[in-house]
Amino acid sequence: MKTSFLRLSLPWLLLVLMAALAAAIRYGLIEPAAVGHLCESAITAPAWCQWRQWLVLGFLSYGYGWAALAFAALALAWRNPAAAWLAAAAGLLALQLYCYEAGALALLVGCLRLMRLQAGPAPGDQHRQGERQVQSQP
Repeated sequence: MKTSFLRLSLPWLLLVLMAALAAAIRYGLIEPAAVGHLCESAITAPAWCQWRQWLVLGFLSYGYGWAALAFAALALAWRNPAAAWLAAAAGLLALQLYCYEAGALALLVGCLRLMRLQAGPAPGDQHRQGERQVQSQP
């Protein structure tokens, strides 16, 4: 029972960790004015300012939103918990990094797909004998 609980709860705990990481990136690295002023000067700027610039360009070009939508489409097409988790994680990152609409959709699709895959077979699928088999009697 413990392994089943851990197997089911681990993706959700990792999503919480991903949300905390995305919030730390937004509120600790992108939004503070002091960090922006520190990175303005090309001569005295720290080496990590280039990474900050790439993060900013990612949400200015809506790159995180498009990536989140692509992962959501992958989660819908491929019935795999890893793809569903990736869609939800990309949605969280896009939500935190200013791509609200696409991030919300990807988070919703990823979470719903992950819950559906963790729940097991659908109620109508329990009594089926297999795919594309015709029963002789109802």
